[in-house]
Amino acid sequence: MTTLVFGHKAPDTDSLGSAIVWAWHLTQAGTPAEPRLLGTPNTEAAFVATRWGVDLPPLLDTIEAGQDCVIVDTNNPSELPEGINDANITAIIDHHKLTGGIETVTPIDITIRPVACTITVMHDLMGDVDAPEHIRGLMLSCLLSDTLAFRSPTTTPADRALAETLAEGLGIDIQSYADEMFAAKSDVSAFSEAELLRMDSKEYETDGVTFRVSVLETVSPKAILDRKDALMAAMPGVAGEDKVNEVLLFVVDILREEATLLVPNDLTKRVAEASFGVTVTGDTVVLPGVMSRKKQIIPALKL
Repeated sequence: MTTLVFGHKAPDTDSLGSAIVWAWHLTQAGTPAEPRLLGTPNTEAAFVATRWGVDLPPLLDTIEAGQDCVIVDTNNPSELPEGINDANITAIIDHHKLTGGIETVTPIDITIRPVACTITVMHDLMGDVDAPEHIRGLMLSCLLSDTLAFRSPTTTPADRALAETLAEGLGIDIQSYADEMFAAKSDVSAFSEAELLRMDSKEYETDGVTFRVSVLETVSPKAILDRKDALMAAMPGVAGEDKVNEVLLFVVDILREEATLLVPNDLTKRVAEASFGVTVTGDTVVLPGVMSRKKQIIPALKL
């Protein structure tokens, strides 16, 4: 049976790239494997795939009982296909906090490490393999995306060292390539407000309230903030459809290294003030230095 490898819903560069890289590695090691996507990738991930000549994997909506699979870049059941607990999960490779809720048929390999990128974990597991250019290009892209070209506070020396080694071998200037990636990520003109709110989002519950925590990383925050009123108007509908209490949208300015949180109502105002120690006086609030959902936003959320 072919093993399916996939990351989380609303796939970003790391989720897309990690699935392709690990499927390649498994196949090279003698276990036939294929990558899958759990949704349409964001604009940066699509750019990266085109840049390295990689076809986007097929979409996977549900998974059959007993299907061999490896989960990468998440361990959260809410971000995975329907029926995941009936599949034959053989491994989980991740760099997020342990969520819980996944059940497996047999004992499995689980590797979760406190680094900025799933690729860093995978490289440790694979060792120094002789990977083709497109695989190394995807690995570098994942690292630059998840570390925001080393600006993110989640960046570790291991992430940076691996990215620099890959870039040198590929003859890539890190800053120039990162600028291209971030420009692609920032072009969201073709997306509706609801699509933007779901583009890079994760569900999180605190104090009995479930949030869809959405992050838009960009070098052009004005293009998103100019749509502030429409985005806030779309939030109740997205929350209702996704069965959460509230949508929190953080617009991360990669260059200024800060986030702007949209504040459409009293609940969000209360969350912002309790979580980040700020005083909210309007429908947005700037959070200096906040760039990472994993390290700075999710752990801080409270009412």
